Amino acid sequence: MTRRPIGRATRKLRSAAALAAALLIAVIPVSGRASNLPTTAPIAGEGSTAARPMQADFGDQAASNDARRIADWALSSQDNADLPFVIIDKTAAKVFVFNRLGTLLGASLALLGMAHGDDSVPGIGDRKLSAIPPRDRTTPAGRFVASLGRDLKTDILWVDYKDAISLHRVINGAPSDRRLQRLATASPLDKRITFGCINVPVRFYEGVVKKAFTGTVGIVYILPETKALERVFAIGDARAPGR
Repeated sequence: MTRRPIGRATRKLRSAAALAAALLIAVIPVSGRASNLPTTAPIAGEGSTAARPMQADFGDQAASNDARRIADWALSSQDNADLPFVIIDKTAAKVFVFNRLGTLLGASLALLGMAHGDDSVPGIGDRKLSAIPPRDRTTPAGRFVASLGRDLKTDILWVDYKDAISLHRVINGAPSDRRLQRLATASPLDKRITFGCINVPVRFYEGVVKKAFTGTVGIVYILPETKALERVFAIGDARAPGR
């Protein structure tokens, strides 16, 4: 969890988040079924000859079927609202950052919430870290409107301000956490240690995440690990064709 600013700063951040969400509601169309859509679609404001890719480009990065399915659906349904977006695959402990057209900007392993689960405990964003037991330290699944902001010390990407979930540079934490060592291994099993926030390498945060979200909001899709994908995202019968 991330410690949030209090008082006037909190009210300003909440107002900004509400405004961003309202603007997105106004521009996001009703999603169709990806399998019934053409492979390309016009890009608004870029001329009639331009085309929007209907599949995300993961480059040479290994990705799960669920990660590819949600990335393709975000584009084909225009659920990303022509904004940069992030896929967080909790099972693989991996973060993928895309530009608005679905081209991969970077990928990295990440540290995640200690507890397995797809929901945040009600009111957890108002608790002190010391009052959050291990069983409640989950990284929630879902679709989030994210934007750069600050905690009490530095800049972060706010994912869910209400529940104090953010994506940020890896922190040292308690010495017993061994966060840097965990982040350096290839095993997803080593990555469950945080209070719920997503910790990524400093270079990845500054060179990929921060650049992608500077001057804009974006969408973060956190894949479920205990629920079916269809229970979390309105993807219908969308598949990742040709994968």
